[in-house]
Amino acid sequence: MVDATTGRGSALAVPDAGRLAAYLDGRLPTRVGSLEIAPLGGGQSNPTYLLTAGARRYALRTKPARAAELLPSAHQIEREFRVLGALAGSGVPVPAVHHLCTDEDVVGRAFYVMDYVPGRVYTDPRLPALSPRDRGRLFDEMNRVLATLHGLDWRGLGLADFGKPGDYLARQIARWSRQYRASETAPVADMDRLIEWLPTRIPPDDGTTLVHGDFRLDNLVLDADEPRVVAVLDWELATLGSPLADLAYHCCVWHFPVGLYRGLAGLDPAALGIPTERDYVARYAERIGRGPIADWDYYLAYNFFRMAAIVQGIRKRAQLGTAASQDAKEFGSGVETLARMGWALAERLGA
Repeated sequence: MVDATTGRGSALAVPDAGRLAAYLDGRLPTRVGSLEIAPLGGGQSNPTYLLTAGARRYALRTKPARAAELLPSAHQIEREFRVLGALAGSGVPVPAVHHLCTDEDVVGRAFYVMDYVPGRVYTDPRLPALSPRDRGRLFDEMNRVLATLHGLDWRGLGLADFGKPGDYLARQIARWSRQYRASETAPVADMDRLIEWLPTRIPPDDGTTLVHGDFRLDNLVLDADEPRVVAVLDWELATLGSPLADLAYHCCVWHFPVGLYRGLAGLDPAALGIPTERDYVARYAERIGRGPIADWDYYLAYNFFRMAAIVQGIRKRAQLGTAASQDAKEFGSGVETLARMGWALAERLGA
């Protein structure tokens, strides 16, 4: 488990507390006098900080420094701020957001402020600190929250223009292919193969929902005493899109070896008290009223490709010195492995 207030933080400079306090005074629910700032652990993309103003705590989420040098469609904290505001009271637990600042003169980059939500943040899906019973309850809770998200009326939430309904996979494959090429540092043959093959085998459209884009265990804050999600974090990749692609990303953990991105492959789910991938997907389908899911291997292959493109961006940012996490170089080393896993699934489908 990582304490959300003391985990490894950003390698970037902490914003100036005095200047930020002067700017935020009058813009938050409580008056801001003196302000303490400390990096929060986690994410590889947008640096996040804990703000302490008297007895009240907030979280500050910023774009990376030198963001103008990075990929143009990345680090969109404005979209995060919007979707978090729209989800207030929706049934999907999120922090309350308070202020968005796009004036980079304040702290050197755009940022927004939201409530800090205390709780537990786990990074290891084996959940060694929990009993088998509580592991099973937590996995079912994640399943419930994701199904709730995919069942929301995104038009009613004011998000009708948050993305383009239809052709999600085709647009995403094209987008991540461009992102990958823009941050490419060395040839990866399996990525080249996936970029060519994926557009030729896109399944029938599975509908449009609001999707998180990065729904995984360590982007969830849990209640201090029970396996209940109290906040879903890191909405940078949220859009309108394919619920099955969103689910498959979440389920990639069953395919990762224990030593790669904290996976579950090769372990005995029953001994851990957690469901198999098959049972987990079936429970999700039951919750949303969907029948058996076809083309599952394709959705997984797409997600390994997508993750490889994202990790390649982290690798590039590490070279530029703008990656938010101190272990970005190590994290970015998995491009070849992810691409190989994606291409293996493609070959299983007859590529």
